[in-house]
Amino acid sequence: MTIHMKSTIAAALMLAGLGFASQANADAVDDITKAGAINVGIFSDFPPFSSASADMSIKGYDVDVAQAIADSLKVKLNLVSVTGQNRIPYLTDKRVDILMSVGYSKEREEVIDFAAAYAPYYIAVIGPAALSIKGKEDLADKSIAVNRGTLEDTSLTEAAPSSADIKRFDNYNSVIQAFISGQTQLMVVGNDVGAQVLAKQDALKPEQKFQLLTSPSHIGLNKKEDRLKTAVNDAVAKMLANGKLDESSKAWLKTPLNPDNLKD
Repeated sequence: MTIHMKSTIAAALMLAGLGFASQANADAVDDITKAGAINVGIFSDFPPFSSASADMSIKGYDVDVAQAIADSLKVKLNLVSVTGQNRIPYLTDKRVDILMSVGYSKEREEVIDFAAAYAPYYIAVIGPAALSIKGKEDLADKSIAVNRGTLEDTSLTEAAPSSADIKRFDNYNSVIQAFISGQTQLMVVGNDVGAQVLAKQDALKPEQKFQLLTSPSHIGLNKKEDRLKTAVNDAVAKMLANGKLDESSKAWLKTPLNPDNLKD
């Protein structure tokens, strides 16, 4: 009896150990597959990357990429609205599996991991098609609208010749209005803001002249999730190879995708 009891206890402990080992080896991909859905943290009001459409569903460049990742994992896409303040805690607390539109920084890398860049984010000089502007030297004697105290302001101030007339405004709406009303000849904005202007001003025919700074967006995920990172990278690489990422760029950013803009 004693020998039998000892054998039973040993077997139970072995099974328990296997169970714990299985749990320890489980990762985000296993959890996502088991749930049948991937939870993706996304800004709900960040056009053209993500914003509410006419039917109140969230659409945009980020949503296209998130859907491609979900499809590659053969699970449902569940979009979770996040803010700049809560999105990192949402990720580390595993309320979401990945985050869209995360800019790389050494400080963030101490807390989370980054998949390869998937979306261009850059600061560009925008002007009417009729005005020839090819580089920063052409900004001489030009009037340029910019949002005061932003990275756009800093980048423009560093690049522009001393004769450039930089007009600083307190918000992006004022920058855009100054440009489309003719108060300034040019404006300097991020490509998220610029896409909205390029899409709506047919008479002005605005276009991107050149870029002042490039800082692409990455997909954020928790550390030590190598399988998920590989799956995300593979999905983005496939979109880049088959032209789907370029299609999304044309549809939402109103410009063809330049792969160089995906380099940090």
